[in-house]
Amino acid sequence: MLPVAALTAPVLAAAETDLLAARWMMALSLGFHIVLACLGVALPTIIWIVHRRGLRNADHDALLLARRLGKVAAVLFAVGAVSGTVLSFLMGLLWPGLMGDFGDVIGLAFAFEGIFFFLEAIFLGIYLYGWKGLPARIHLATLIPIGLSGVFGTLCILAVNGWMNTPAGFDIDTYLATGEVTDVDPWAAFFNESLWPQFAHMLPATYVVAGFGTASIFAIGWLRGRRDRLHRLGIVIPLVVGCIAIPIQVITGDIVARHVADTQPAKFAAMEIHEETGPAGLALFGFESGGEIRAKVEIPGLTSLILDFDPDATVTGLDAIPDDETPPVNVVRFSFQLMIGLGVAMLAAAAWVGWRWWRTREIPLGDGFVRWVVVALGPASVLAVWAGWTTTEVGRQPWIANGVLRVSDAVTDNTVAPFLAGLIVVYVGLGASAWFVLRRLAARWNAGEEVATPYGPRPAATPAGDVDTSPAGRERVR
Repeated sequence: MLPVAALTAPVLAAAETDLLAARWMMALSLGFHIVLACLGVALPTIIWIVHRRGLRNADHDALLLARRLGKVAAVLFAVGAVSGTVLSFLMGLLWPGLMGDFGDVIGLAFAFEGIFFFLEAIFLGIYLYGWKGLPARIHLATLIPIGLSGVFGTLCILAVNGWMNTPAGFDIDTYLATGEVTDVDPWAAFFNESLWPQFAHMLPATYVVAGFGTASIFAIGWLRGRRDRLHRLGIVIPLVVGCIAIPIQVITGDIVARHVADTQPAKFAAMEIHEETGPAGLALFGFESGGEIRAKVEIPGLTSLILDFDPDATVTGLDAIPDDETPPVNVVRFSFQLMIGLGVAMLAAAAWVGWRWWRTREIPLGDGFVRWVVVALGPASVLAVWAGWTTTEVGRQPWIANGVLRVSDAVTDNTVAPFLAGLIVVYVGLGASAWFVLRRLAARWNAGEEVATPYGPRPAATPAGDVDTSPAGRERVR
């Protein structure tokens, strides 16, 4: 336990209060779970594309790739189910002021998310076991409810997060005056005004993470000499998915920024380190120090022009935000800048891939491009998602429900700081277990073996991975 204690000591030292410890626990849980959630939402779509290609072209490599990706999805789903369960417990244990007072307001979204989670689990199990027993087209169709369940589950979770940014579905004035939650309308809470902008931005992010992440993994194998057709498909198809999704995410990011400027001016002022209320220029670089903005390079009027098509339009600055309602400026600013920078870099890579395809009708797979671009796209997409969620969550501080309930008023009265170390151990264990299982799968596959997963079929009887490539089998596939 000594190494663990040494690892967690700095964190515990920083966690001087249970409130700070609770923040760390939520940040750790969200940061771990969100990556698995992205893969759980978008990976089934990639598998569907690969599987459909295998059926249409009687492509053995594509079918084998689909089967292997299905096993990977099962492992990630199992780990994600554990981290999601931990996260749901933390919501109730750490924030009774939120879940106790507003459980009937936002509970509908959690209930629907649970239903979609079970649907996803059921059809994922059917898909994994369906390789031997289901007709080909029905087997392919089982991927559709998996993907849709992930999409609607994302909608439900973003309904909750959107509600935290723009609370609705109850009488806010009465709550602020008396502390009583009245006139509850769960549907109004679900369809709060932040739901659709956030959903439009987050959903393509899941495809960026799953697409670039999967391509990145196969690219590493490609560089290590496994230059077979399966690895080519494993790079090209997810890479194209990510390249299609990233421009959508960038465009919807502009929509989200406009919405934030309207509904959460303190968060937007911190994102843009806009000091004084009035016309706002686009800030490059800069940071806050001692209550002042330093090293800021500004393009005059550009932010006002982007928001209102008027370079003289007024934008709320940090000077209009009370000190006790100002979010940590540097954290919000740096995470926002990191998200923008990574988004632009990924968009440039996607543009290069598109241009090369337009010129040659082929996806570039040169060593330099694969080594320095494709491999880097996976970590870049994950970092961008972490940075985006940091901007969203930290930018809302000190509110857990914007303008209605402070984080400090929602946190539990119980002592939670000692449990932070235990939570770190849990996530380190989960991550190590997932890594071990996936590495074991990869080693078996690289050795020409198939291996069962906790939910998957038994090892194949033939090296072709249970795919019947005989004339009769191909006829069945068609």
